[in-house]
Amino acid sequence: MTPAEEASLIEQFSQPARQRKAFEQVVRQYSPQLYRQIRRMVYSHEDANDILQNTFIKAWTNLEQFRGESKLSTWLYRIAVNEALNFLQRRKDTTAIDEAPAAVVGRLRADAYFDGDEAELQLQEAIAGLPEKQRAVFLLKYYEDMKYEDMSRVMDTSVGALKASYHHAVKKICDFFKSRD
Repeated sequence: MTPAEEASLIEQFSQPARQRKAFEQVVRQYSPQLYRQIRRMVYSHEDANDILQNTFIKAWTNLEQFRGESKLSTWLYRIAVNEALNFLQRRKDTTAIDEAPAAVVGRLRADAYFDGDEAELQLQEAIAGLPEKQRAVFLLKYYEDMKYEDMSRVMDTSVGALKASYHHAVKKICDFFKSRD
């Protein structure tokens, strides 16, 4: 979405007669990429759909609080990542032991919506072994190619901390693959 298109949508948010139509456009525009980000964090198609829906509900109910200080996509990613992290935290609280990375691969193999090959399964197993916040940083940088400055707004963390988290995540993933040789 171009900056001019985004500015037009943000302007429409302040007009009650055009607000719903503008938000529908936002949902159409950002659903695919937000879904991918959420899905990579929670691994389940059904959970990702629920979290995506919660993301847009939260965005809609807080639309008047969006002041345009960051890009619309950054604001939406922040909501989506927070919703996914909250979901993972709730799931952890209700599960005695964190799901092992190998179990994630088993679930992905059984998932009709997963279309990756063996290398992708191994990468997902390595990513699943990362702590939640490192995983989120890695996914935003590796898959979405998000700039650290935007990630800083999404994660509410300093750029330096994000760079360190990404570096540690990459090292852990490399170590995972080295241990498989």
